Amino acid sequence: MEEVYTFLKDNINDEYIVVGVSGGVDSMVLLSVLKEKLKSKIVCAHIHHNLRIESDEELEFVKKYCRNNDIIFEFIKLEYEGKFSEDIARTKRYNFFEEILKKYSSKILLTAHHGDDLIETIMMRVVRGSTIKGYSGIEKISDRGFYRILRPLLFCTKEEIYSYAQCHNIPYREDYTNELDDYTRNRYRKNILPFLKNENKKVHLKFLDYSDELLSYYSYVKKVIDSKYDELVTHNKVDLISFLRLDKLIQKEILKKYLFNNYGNNINKLTNRHIEISLEFLRNGVSNSKIDLPESYKLVKEYDYFTLTKEIIIDEYCYEIKDKVVLPNGHTVEVADECSNNSNYTTHLDLTGLKLPLYVRNNRTTDSMLIKNMNGHKKISDIFTNEKINLTDRTSWPVVTDATGKIIWLPGLKKTYFDRKNTEKYDIILKYY
Repeated sequence: MEEVYTFLKDNINDEYIVVGVSGGVDSMVLLSVLKEKLKSKIVCAHIHHNLRIESDEELEFVKKYCRNNDIIFEFIKLEYEGKFSEDIARTKRYNFFEEILKKYSSKILLTAHHGDDLIETIMMRVVRGSTIKGYSGIEKISDRGFYRILRPLLFCTKEEIYSYAQCHNIPYREDYTNELDDYTRNRYRKNILPFLKNENKKVHLKFLDYSDELLSYYSYVKKVIDSKYDELVTHNKVDLISFLRLDKLIQKEILKKYLFNNYGNNINKLTNRHIEISLEFLRNGVSNSKIDLPESYKLVKEYDYFTLTKEIIIDEYCYEIKDKVVLPNGHTVEVADECSNNSNYTTHLDLTGLKLPLYVRNNRTTDSMLIKNMNGHKKISDIFTNEKINLTDRTSWPVVTDATGKIIWLPGLKKTYFDRKNTEKYDIILKYY
């Protein structure tokens, strides 16, 4: 326990600290050590998970212990909508912890994770796959913004914790589910840990060194990633040219950070295979293309940048132009009384040879048009490419036609031979804004 005492002395000098206490041997030993070794006021935060009959008795047990030992007691009884989810329960737990931390203006949360937990976590992640940070298992200190999580018992094995409880007459409760083979962690605990401990009784300290080593590398790489990320990403667009010049490891980590920032809580929808496919796509040299990703996202390459967009389904539209038409892309086509502007955002139309009424619709893949002062038809898809219109805008881009379907204006981009200068004879003015 000497490492535990030193760790606490070096990292805690706060008026209030919050400790998560279940009533099991680990958290009760931690609570006892904190009361013995620290001058801080201790707030015991207990979670009633509402899953076992024994939870009611455990709540009363921890509450009584705190009352008898002059420890502040706070608790929450979790409620679930629908089927139980460990992810949801974890979110509820930490929301509660953060409420208690704010209530007591505390910046320290302590949990009772120990050395055996560390070994189990690392082994499980090695088997199923993870990231550099994930392979490191459980950190001794985690920075969570306005508070830190400290895990002083990582220096101890489960056996040492039991021994400490026995020597100091610390009461606790056992959770029978810790012995059930239904849970993956329990199988690692019962089958893998005994072998490792037989090889080295202090193997948990080796795993702790391994964890610290990985975290130091992760910390360095993260600084590089954060710096490069800020250079490459502007308004959620990533500089593709500069991205491809980077080392492949840095590329991968920047892409993962970018996807995480966009997916948020849905990031678990992405697998390592999605990451690899995305990297292959970004490196393949094909411009102006896209691939589908989970949750209706598309990773889009457009000229010298790439971006992640949420697919927006825009139905085909076709509106008669009478006065003003507000389009699905948020722009407007309007009949104007007068306008001296000769840009592509305005057209002065000579209706000779055209059939009314006029219509505005979104473009179609087969569309082509006669461009003013040019011979022959030109595909609108080629115009989009030449004008560097991104893929996400093309499907909703408006096209103005007469009643026969003849294209007479591509708003904002190109005019046809039906357009006239504002000093010439014309019949109608259309504006696009």
